[in-house]
Amino acid sequence: MSRVWNFSAGPAALPLPVLERAQRELLDWNGSSASVMEQSHRGKRFIAMAQQVEANLRELMSIPDDYVVLFEQGGATQHFAQIPMNLAREGDSADYILTGHWSEKAASEAAPYVRVNVAASSKADSYLHMPPRETWKLDPSASYVHIASNETIHGVEFHQIPDVGNVPLVADMSSDILSGPIDVRRFGLIYAGAQKNIGPSGLVLMIIRRDLLERPTRPMAKIFRYAEQAANDSMLNTPNTWGWYLAGLTFEWLRDNGGLTAMAECNRQKAELLYATIDGSGGFYHNPIDPPVRSRMNVPFTLQDSRLDAAFLQESEAAGLMALKGHKALGGMRASLYNAVPPEAVQALVDFMRDFARRHS
Repeated sequence: MSRVWNFSAGPAALPLPVLERAQRELLDWNGSSASVMEQSHRGKRFIAMAQQVEANLRELMSIPDDYVVLFEQGGATQHFAQIPMNLAREGDSADYILTGHWSEKAASEAAPYVRVNVAASSKADSYLHMPPRETWKLDPSASYVHIASNETIHGVEFHQIPDVGNVPLVADMSSDILSGPIDVRRFGLIYAGAQKNIGPSGLVLMIIRRDLLERPTRPMAKIFRYAEQAANDSMLNTPNTWGWYLAGLTFEWLRDNGGLTAMAECNRQKAELLYATIDGSGGFYHNPIDPPVRSRMNVPFTLQDSRLDAAFLQESEAAGLMALKGHKALGGMRASLYNAVPPEAVQALVDFMRDFARRHS
């Protein structure tokens, strides 16, 4: 069986060794003569695995002891609403920095639960730049400051953690978590949908400073309260056992391949190769994002002649390059270069792009 090079924005590529190990263990996990999906989440085997998965993640990311790690459900979009429910009281405000589609949606979904203050936005220039930090109108009494560290659709990324003073910084890291080392202590809460750099869809990783769990909030069902989830080790109800297991295999793969420092260097090289190909195409390809804030993970680009879009997609798919069609909001093309996308895939993509440009110029 041959496999394609997968540039999907999510659900995205998984590391081949992870898939192969899951395949080997599918029918007999951990000597149980049953799949991990058939195990009780209350059983000794699964609980031991869950504890080891968290320990491995803490080591990878250097997560301090005063942060709790949760393996939740609902996708990051559900937590757009759940975060203000847990971090703000009724009538409180929160600052939102809008840098693309997902941070804009996060603000919209939070609005029923908190007074949203758009402290900065680059929407007026179509999210081609980051709003300069000195222009942010932050409220020192805000419950938190929210950012999307990487925008999968618009292709912009925070390459430095912004200083927001004493207000907790909340970051949607769905598409760049584990792509390189970060200082977790700079954040009050980090959350990420799994389906880009962690594992399969249906799992949400959350890293929360413990003191934030003690904030007085509003009446809500226990299932929505992060403090309840923490008190029950993310097992207040039946968790996504398959997603948790595969996330654990991914964490082991990252560890065995040099950790996040090595991953950061690999991701830098992949992104630089693709951007150099776009910028060096004589205008045949174009990426409009301000270079200092270009995303390493998601690279949108257009062709000089949009009439060639269909041919580009058809020929690239025939060449074994999967999921290069851009998001409907922007059109064009998009290549997502997550951790599991190997350098060989990016080299195959740029070779195809150069050949396509030569033949259609």
